[in-house]
Amino acid sequence: MTRVIETEEHQALRSAVAALGKRYGREYLTRVVAEGDYPDELWSETAKLGYLGVNLPEAYGGGGGGIAELSIVLEELGAAGCPLLMLVVSPAICGTVIARFGTEAQKQQWLPGFADGSRSMAFGITEPDAGSNSHRITTTARRDGTDWILSGRKVFISGVDIADATLVVGRTEDARTGRLKPCLFIVPRDTDGFGRRPIDMELHGAEKQFELTLDDVRLPADALVGDEDAGLLQLFAGLNPERVMTAAFAIGMGRFALSRAVEYARDRSVWKQPIGAHQAIAHPLAQAHIDLELARLMMQKAAHLYDSGDDVAAGEAANMAKYAAGEACVKAVDQAVHTLGGNGLTREFGLASLITASRVARIAPVSREMILNYVSHQTLGLPKSY
Repeated sequence: MTRVIETEEHQALRSAVAALGKRYGREYLTRVVAEGDYPDELWSETAKLGYLGVNLPEAYGGGGGGIAELSIVLEELGAAGCPLLMLVVSPAICGTVIARFGTEAQKQQWLPGFADGSRSMAFGITEPDAGSNSHRITTTARRDGTDWILSGRKVFISGVDIADATLVVGRTEDARTGRLKPCLFIVPRDTDGFGRRPIDMELHGAEKQFELTLDDVRLPADALVGDEDAGLLQLFAGLNPERVMTAAFAIGMGRFALSRAVEYARDRSVWKQPIGAHQAIAHPLAQAHIDLELARLMMQKAAHLYDSGDDVAAGEAANMAKYAAGEACVKAVDQAVHTLGGNGLTREFGLASLITASRVARIAPVSREMILNYVSHQTLGLPKSY
């Protein structure tokens, strides 16, 4: 990759994180998941080396970088076969929102812990009946004196059991219009009325998925993050980094699968020559590489726009990056498995489980169909169908 696209500092970060990922690898993550544990060693070392909070302000123990740097960390760990999903949630979404809109007390309470790995925070937005439509969120927050009372349900929320708190998206009533607007609340894990139920997933990962219930959860006034009248501005300050980081997650996974397939195609010989010499094998792998590289370019554009403060342009680019990366990842994994044939379905080569995992990037945190809606409406100016 040319320096026009990536600085020497970024290249150095990429190399250093790749070396860290290589020391752990897919086998480490597979073992941790099989044992029902969390990759604490990798999480702690990532923090110790300064990568976990690379996007957070230096004043709070972070690296002073942005989403561009954090996306490199996640991509390279993914390319080594050991991605950390909570990187998407804790430093990228919650860390960004608190750094941009939190009070000084909230920043002091959370950001140093995010940076050194001692604390983490989940993010609760998806609801059973709202899906990807943030305008239909029904979790509500009402005032009771100086306190807030939250009621509602969330679903497919990652890592709630290991996070110290969850940043919950609720809706409050606008005193001027009477309309409901989104607001963000920090809900500590053991708060009364805050229940969680694990969801039995076919996809096996270190981070479990949960359904949350908020049964008249009482929170102090300082649980609110930012201005209650800011609405979607604050919400999308977290959602755009989430899309960029999901792209990084997908690109890393696609690169890992492709590297396994390329290695196999070089070594596996049939009819006296490696199977990679056959165009029917080589060309689809080359196409997968091209698609991943193109997706990375859009991810880098989205991260640059976001870090430079252009939220509107970043929203468009982040959605496109997430779409492109999700598609590239699924195709790369599929072609990798196909390249290995029967071996692609064995535990030894570690690709079969990615068939399921790769689809996450197409579905979450927003489906590819909703991204196409966004681009058709917001970018192309076409009328809505709903």
